[in-house]
Amino acid sequence: MRTLALFALVAALIVGTGLLQSWNTALVILNMGLVSAIMSLGVNLQWGLAGLFNVGVMGFVATGGLAVVLVSAPPVAEAWSAGGARVIGALLLGAGIIAAAALARARLRPGLRGWVVALVVLAGFFVYRAVLDPAVEAVEAVSPATTGYLGGLGLPVLLAWPVGGVLAAGVAWAIGKTALGLRSDYLAIATLGIAEIIIAVLKNEDWLARGVKNVIGLPRPVPYEIDLQSDPGFVERAAGLGLDPTTASTLYVKLGYSLLFAAVLVILLVLAQLALKSPWGRMMRAIRDNEVAAAAMGKNVTARHLQVFILGSALCGLAGAMMTTLDGQLTPGTYQPLRYTFLVWVMVIVGGSGNNFGSVLGGFLIWFLWVQVEPIGQWLMVALTSGMADGSWLKAHLLDSVQHMRLLTMGVILLLVLRFAPRGLLPER
Repeated sequence: MRTLALFALVAALIVGTGLLQSWNTALVILNMGLVSAIMSLGVNLQWGLAGLFNVGVMGFVATGGLAVVLVSAPPVAEAWSAGGARVIGALLLGAGIIAAAALARARLRPGLRGWVVALVVLAGFFVYRAVLDPAVEAVEAVSPATTGYLGGLGLPVLLAWPVGGVLAAGVAWAIGKTALGLRSDYLAIATLGIAEIIIAVLKNEDWLARGVKNVIGLPRPVPYEIDLQSDPGFVERAAGLGLDPTTASTLYVKLGYSLLFAAVLVILLVLAQLALKSPWGRMMRAIRDNEVAAAAMGKNVTARHLQVFILGSALCGLAGAMMTTLDGQLTPGTYQPLRYTFLVWVMVIVGGSGNNFGSVLGGFLIWFLWVQVEPIGQWLMVALTSGMADGSWLKAHLLDSVQHMRLLTMGVILLLVLRFAPRGLLPER
């Protein structure tokens, strides 16, 4: 009953937004709430199920966003002709250099190993840059105001969602192989640093996704509003509902995204529940509660940590691809730790770590508050300062401080939950 009551409360908040503000705003909150719920579900797999402290969520979300560009954006033929093949060749060369260094480290004796690996890496780096740099300059010189990058494969955008999960899983595998043997605090530092590296690559490698110039106009899985407005049948149906074509088309598109996102969330939630109640899920909780005892029972703790780390990161990458599809553009400058790491952790903690339904609830509730706190704060500050004289420095200061209400509110909510419900609104059973 508590679970149903809390989800009913969230539903009432979203419906109330539609009735009191606009249904367009309500659907915006619903769509990003669905995406945020998937992100928090991925973090809950890592923390709630295995006790892995991953503060690099932002990097995996950005990797999923990059997948949308690589899969669905149309290829830039001129850029490929100018240096596309050389860029791919340079990347393959870099992979070969890394493989050669790993092979030398595995095969050579300890006294010689370090010198050979250092020589391979150092010489390979200069060779790699000598091949890559001219190719990148040639690609970025092709109409830099509009393209200046290689583009993607031009495939349907829905294919980019699982690809985003696969790319994030690949990055998680690389991180996990090197960092999962570390202590929890060192793992947190490693994941945060690697997430910042991913964002730096997206911002500076224009040939990949235009860097800070952004990639706009990405394909979408739902119709465009202008196409709906030019359809006589749609206009007639909108008029029958008492809506003008512009409003009806906007609501139709957002509702289409809601149905797609909800279907993905339901599938992932069912799979997460099956995993939680399976022997694998019980084993992961046993490892989380006592790694020494689990290892004594013959469980490979590091391998199981790697499994769940990859699964949780894949969900974050999938959510990142869905979010970029919803936005219709990739903007690397908007990936901030506050939004894509701290806020997701607040969702998991408030909802209830270890409980999949709690993570989903936290995703909806915290995102609703993140969106609505500022307008509510504006109304509250206007009411509080209504009796102050116009031109008062205190009144101006209070009104200007409304933009900081989000951070204050998130901190207060987190403190209240940790004080009065330390296991979250829906605790783990």
